[in-house]
Amino acid sequence: MKRTHYCGNVVEKFISENVIVFGWVHSRRDHGGVIFIDLRDRTGVVQVVFGPDQKEIFANAEKIRSEFVLKVCGVVRQRPAGTINPNIPSGSVEIVCSELEVINTCPSLPFEISDYTETSEELRLKYRYLDLRRPAVQKNFILRHKITHAARNFLNENGFIEIETPMLTKSTPEGARDFLVPARQSPGMYFALPQSPQLYKQILMVSGFDRYYQVARCFRDEDLRADRQPEFTQIDLELSFADEKDIMKIIEGMLKVIFDVVGISITTPFPLMPYAHAMLRYGSDKPDIRFDMEIEDFTQDLANCGFKVFSSVVQSGGVVRGICFEGGAKASRSDIEELTKFVANFGARGLAWIKHTEAGYESSIVKFFTPDDLVRISNKFNSKPGSLWLFLADNQSIVAQGLGALRIKIAKENAMIPPGRFDFLWVTDFPLLEWDSEEKRWNAMHHPFTSPKEEDFALLDDTSKGADLRARAYDVVLNGVELGGGSIRIHRKEIQEKMFSLINTTPQQAKEKFGFLLDALSYGAPPHGGIALGLDRLCALIAGEESIREVIAFPKTQKGSCPLSGAPALVSEKQLKELGIKPVSIIKNNGS
Repeated sequence: MKRTHYCGNVVEKFISENVIVFGWVHSRRDHGGVIFIDLRDRTGVVQVVFGPDQKEIFANAEKIRSEFVLKVCGVVRQRPAGTINPNIPSGSVEIVCSELEVINTCPSLPFEISDYTETSEELRLKYRYLDLRRPAVQKNFILRHKITHAARNFLNENGFIEIETPMLTKSTPEGARDFLVPARQSPGMYFALPQSPQLYKQILMVSGFDRYYQVARCFRDEDLRADRQPEFTQIDLELSFADEKDIMKIIEGMLKVIFDVVGISITTPFPLMPYAHAMLRYGSDKPDIRFDMEIEDFTQDLANCGFKVFSSVVQSGGVVRGICFEGGAKASRSDIEELTKFVANFGARGLAWIKHTEAGYESSIVKFFTPDDLVRISNKFNSKPGSLWLFLADNQSIVAQGLGALRIKIAKENAMIPPGRFDFLWVTDFPLLEWDSEEKRWNAMHHPFTSPKEEDFALLDDTSKGADLRARAYDVVLNGVELGGGSIRIHRKEIQEKMFSLINTTPQQAKEKFGFLLDALSYGAPPHGGIALGLDRLCALIAGEESIREVIAFPKTQKGSCPLSGAPALVSEKQLKELGIKPVSIIKNNGS
């Protein structure tokens, strides 16, 4: 007989009906000759009762242990008064078992199938098939399904066409390293796994598919963090005959539908923040605007102050900026030393501080400031007694990174971030290029296919004007996380060639790497633009997870390995020979 109901869907309306359920034993209790089993599937649990009057079934039930796989037939009845569980949909009913089949048994578990397990991540990932049985983990993947489904529905309804692009493509390294795949039929040649569908989706615009999208798998061989994986998923889209406002409107509409599906209301349109403002006031191009404590600039105010650390930095072209930690005056010297060590990770050579108290200002450096200096600082901070002022003086990059990270650290450690909030914004007006001081060359800040502002086209022939070029780029940021980045693309071949030249890519190199794109742009390419949202990041943010590994079914560890399958792994000499590869050395499984 087939399943008639899922466990979590057995509710009061089915009282007196015969049902058939399948699932895993979540827990077993023996109460004075009556056995109770909570049977679990992906929808939830239902209580099953085994009475002693059915001796054979009862005897089998006595042998059942956690995570046995069962088929249960029985009648649904109301639970007795005082035994109802209001926390689950099936909590007011139970199934009186009339037929029991033990489909499979289970040995002792390496960890408990519970939402409260404190098992290490390494062990959880090794036994991921058990970890995925936990209700909280399954909830994340049901949420991810709903998000993906809602995104697809929205894009379909708005005229987009889902098109798959190749997974085996050409290596065009820009930024992260490519994963390379040997081409057996072309010895010595290699495919690359795509870092994004960027070039193919632009070619689709040239092909006349004016609204494309794809839930795209992407691969980057880079060092891993909580928000990075070697393979990840993007909601990728591209539009022809569209400008920045058109694309922002589409993304805002899609995100509103996604959040509505999961029961969260968000406000559109999202605010816009220029890149320069984000870096100045938040020290980041992905600012978290859920709390205050913005960065204040004191470069001009303190250029001639008596504190030589500040004045000398300003005279050498640096900046002096700070944040006001309201309530921070209670911090001890060891607390401040910890903050000083923290900003040193970003290149800061020190952290200056002043406490604003009811009695005045306290710090070893107060004597170097005039009363007017201190009042000017206090007014700019809108400071209240009990606050701690924290300053960095250095080049703009170090100060921005240090204060931006310090702001987030203090907010997290002092419960300054309101829970349950989702604050979106667009960061716009990015520089087109960034200077690589080691290579002594310009690099594209986003990617080399991003269009400059049209009024800046005339500057493309002059490398000395690189710092003045502005990009038609935009990032959507959620709670201090870059959710997605996009831009209006270059659609004219001659402009694309100038862009390549600006970033020190010779015509021959451009032809070798991107010749197929340049050719396509010469055949009537329409103006177009797009964006890609990180699906893993979006799901993790909505689920309230710190790591995207919690919303990826089979993630890699921070070392890029899969404890479940043992990948990456050695392959046979025969396979290597077929591919024409001779290993430099053989690494044994034990790492020796």
